[in-house]
Amino acid sequence: MLMAHPAVLAGLVEEYEMVAHVHAADPARREPARQRMEDLVYTLCVSTGTRDIESALAAARERLRTAWLGEGEAAARDHQVLSGTSK
Repeated sequence: MLMAHPAVLAGLVEEYEMVAHVHAADPARREPARQRMEDLVYTLCVSTGTRDIESALAAARERLRTAWLGEGEAAARDHQVLSGTSK
């Protein structure tokens, strides 16, 4: 399965949460927010290979968690190699 880059997923999740808040809090902006939420739900579902927003958010957050862990491990390996302390 093709998965979106972590930075893209992070932006989508952040925007979804912001638009959901606006949709719930501001009656005057509900319609534009609803339209944007539909776009974000679709994009998150396609980007994560899921069919509903709850699954998409969970998959995106898991992907972000593991991507950030992987980047930390890669940085530690790079530091060991550069400092000559690798085994």
